[in-house]
Order: sequence, then structure tokens, then C-alpha cells
Amino acid sequence: MKQASLLAASPAAALSLNQNTLHQITEAAARIAHLPATEAARDEDFWFAVQRAFYQSPQFINLENGYYSPQPVSVAEAQWEHIRMINQIPSFYMRRHQFEDRDAVKRQLAAFAGCGTDEMVITRNTTEALDTVIFGLDLARGDEAVVSTQDYGSMLAAFEQRVRRDGIVTRKVTLPLHPKSKSEIIGAYEKAITPRTKVMLVTHMINLTGQVVPVREICDMAHGHGVEVIVDAAHSFAHLDFKLPDLHGDYVGTSLHKWLCAPLGAGLLYVKKEKIPKVWPLFGDTDYPADDIRKFEHIGTHPCATHLTIADALRFHEAIGSGRKEERLRYLKNYWTEKAKDLPGVVLNTPAGRDQSCAIANVGIKGKSPADVATALYDKHRIFTVAIETPDVKGIRVTPHLYTTLGDLDKFVRALGELSRS
Repeated sequence: MKQASLLAASPAAALSLNQNTLHQITEAAARIAHLPATEAARDEDFWFAVQRAFYQSPQFINLENGYYSPQPVSVAEAQWEHIRMINQIPSFYMRRHQFEDRDAVKRQLAAFAGCGTDEMVITRNTTEALDTVIFGLDLARGDEAVVSTQDYGSMLAAFEQRVRRDGIVTRKVTLPLHPKSKSEIIGAYEKAITPRTKVMLVTHMINLTGQVVPVREICDMAHGHGVEVIVDAAHSFAHLDFKLPDLHGDYVGTSLHKWLCAPLGAGLLYVKKEKIPKVWPLFGDTDYPADDIRKFEHIGTHPCATHLTIADALRFHEAIGSGRKEERLRYLKNYWTEKAKDLPGVVLNTPAGRDQSCAIANVGIKGKSPADVATALYDKHRIFTVAIETPDVKGIRVTPHLYTTLGDLDKFVRALGELSRS
């Protein structure tokens, strides 16, 4: 509360405080540099330093970080500084500096993502990134696209619009919540392929349950059939420790306002260089040739302060370390699911295998609707989750973050137990 008062009273004091907090994380990371990431995930002294970097409402426990992960205060304050700077010299900045600055941020983001700046553009979110591809591919009447019933609704809606407008056909795969092996998932996608299949949509980490699917193996299988793959990495990027080319997807989209903790309105589209010419821009462009990734940047006026703040979000993420972050998030999920799995009437809808999930999990209570469970958790216990109810998945999605304490998760498990027994 004292720190919050400082922020309200003095922007300069806030900036100094936030820089000091980031410095403390860097120092704390140096102290545990010798530990494997799996051991560092349990070092509560280190994660206390990370928790202090976030300000959260004391009014409830937030276990719904999948929609939008909050920015660390150092990142949020940096965004305000960028806004102030641009607001002081608005058109001058836009005409003289925005492109050079955006290119600098792109270089940092591309290095983090493991690709070249000639294969990626900054977008506003995953939907814009993937809709660019879904609507930009030349698909003729009768051409087929393979999707999953658990893919994100916006992507399914985009393909449905192409069904109505262009006469393409979608073939839908239903994925098991607890697959016996990777081959079960790969086989489900392969069975849906026909001679008319042109493209496949695969979600790396399913937003409903947190299940991680074997994207690389699916892409390799699809390519063997001459099928291109669009990868939805909205929840896996900066959550799991990987580089975009590792997925072997032809097109990958993600949102930076989720696990990278960048401001709202930041995303990324990656396109293999040789695939760029075949995708039409979502917005018409005449400035760049068909094989130039920058043709996808023509969206009108860009949110420059948001773009600049991506660099600050990267700085915070890298101070923690991708491997440590992934292992901590997995540890938090395992911490509560191990305690909850034997509660009466509790059903876990997320696979427990190490490579099958990370921070996100879905849990239901027999005889209670997901909406009733989510409502009771908030009204009675001030714990915020989100209800998920689809033909395939019925439960609440539980998504802790780096600032989540073990005490928060203990409270959640006790509340879940009380609800399951009532």
C-alpha cells in the first residue's frame, strides 16, 4: 500500500521504484543461476521478489490470467512514459520516429521468438494475426480445412465465414481430454485429411483446458500429406520455453498481452519466408511487394506506445528467464491439482503429463454447472475464475500467474473442497 501511494504521488518515484524492483529480480536470479529450472521453480524467496513486481487488487484472488495477463508495474509505468512522450510530440513522432522505433522493437522481438524480422510482424492480437492467414489464403470451393472443436472461437468463426462466402469445407476433429499418447492426437488429425485438404489449424495450448498438443509432430505429419499448418500459439508463447520455428508451422499467431505481459493490443504473426507471397494482406497494401512481410503491417495508424512497451515486457521476461518461468507456472498448476484431484466429486479436465500442460487447468464438480461453481467461488470466497461449458469441456478454467502465491492456491483448494462437499 505504501508503494501504491508512492506511485500515485510521484511518477518519478514510481519509475525509480520499478527500476529497483526489476534490479532486485535480476539479482535474485543471479543467486539461483546454478539451480536447474525445476528446482528454481520451488525457490519461494526468488518468486517473492517476482510477486512484488506486480500490483494486484486486494479485493479478490485472480485465477483468470489466461484472458489477459497483467503487466508488471515496471512495464505498465514504462507504457505511461511512452504515452507521455508521444503525446508531447504527436505528429512529429509519428512522421519522424515511429518506423525506426518499431523496427528496433521488432528486432528484439524477433530475436526472442527465434526468427528473422523478414518473417514476422507485430499485430494487435492472435485473432488479427491468424485471420490474416485464414482470409488471405487462396482457397477454392470444395477445398478443405481441418480444425478442432476445441480451437478458439474466433478462428473457427473465420473458417465458418469462408465456408459461407467461398464454399470451402471444414472437417472437425474432436480431441480427447486425457489422450493416452501423442500418437492418439496426431492420428486424430491425420484421419481428417483427404485429397482435398489444403490447410490445418492446430492450437498449441488449448485455451479451454490448457492441454498442450504435439504441434511439431502434427505439422510434420501434415506436411507429409502436402497440407499447410496454421498454429495458434496464443497461450503458449512466452509461457512455454520454445522458439517459433521449433513448432514447424507454416504460419503462427500469438498475443503478447497474455504470457509476455505486454500491453493490451499487442500480438505477433510469423510466416515462413517462402509462404509470404501466397497470403493476401487482410488490409489492402500497395507499398510492398508480395514477398515482403511488411505488407501485413498496413492496418492504419499503429498504437506506437504499445509497440514500444513490448521491449519493456521482454526485459522483464528475460530477467526471470523463459525456462524458470515455464517451470514455475507448471509447479503452480501441479501444486493445486495434486491437492484437488482426490476431493469428492472433483473432475480434472486437463492431462497431468509433464509435456501435456503447464499453468492452465480446468476442473469441474459433479452435479454442479461450471457457472454455478465460478459464481460461488467469487461470491463466497472472492476467488475469480471463468466458467467453460462446451460439448467437450465442462468446468472452470484456473490460471495462476507468477504473482500467485501458494497461500492463494491453498485458499482455492479449500474453497473447492467446500463446494464439492455441499
